[in-house]
Amino acid sequence: MKYLVMVLGTQADYEGMRGEASEHSPAWTPEQLQAMYAYMGAINDDLAETGEMIDGQGLAEPARTRFVTADTDGKPVITDGPYPETKELLAGYWLLDCASLDRVTEIAARVAQCPGPEGLKEYPVVIRPVLDGAADI
Repeated sequence: MKYLVMVLGTQADYEGMRGEASEHSPAWTPEQLQAMYAYMGAINDDLAETGEMIDGQGLAEPARTRFVTADTDGKPVITDGPYPETKELLAGYWLLDCASLDRVTEIAARVAQCPGPEGLKEYPVVIRPVLDGAADI
């Protein structure tokens, strides 16, 4: 079965990774950032080796996000970030093909142990099954 595994973050988290501390996120050192990339890279390598990885990407900071909705006349309404009212957004994802929910949960637990600076907020790693047609709804 296919699963989307998602990690969350905020604009402050991205700023912290650039070394800019705030009340919402600590500053990362270059060594901590390198350790995080190495840790996630090892997960990606392992998932590619097992054949479970379909895709996985880190996403740009929320300030580079664009929301598109429609007005009452159906015309697009475009809003560029940042969005102070939004607490957390998708920071990265894996699309995996795993034998079971237990297996993808093991992977998510490993992702949740990613190293970072002291005081870093811990977000849940979100697992969502991918629907395989109308019968799954």
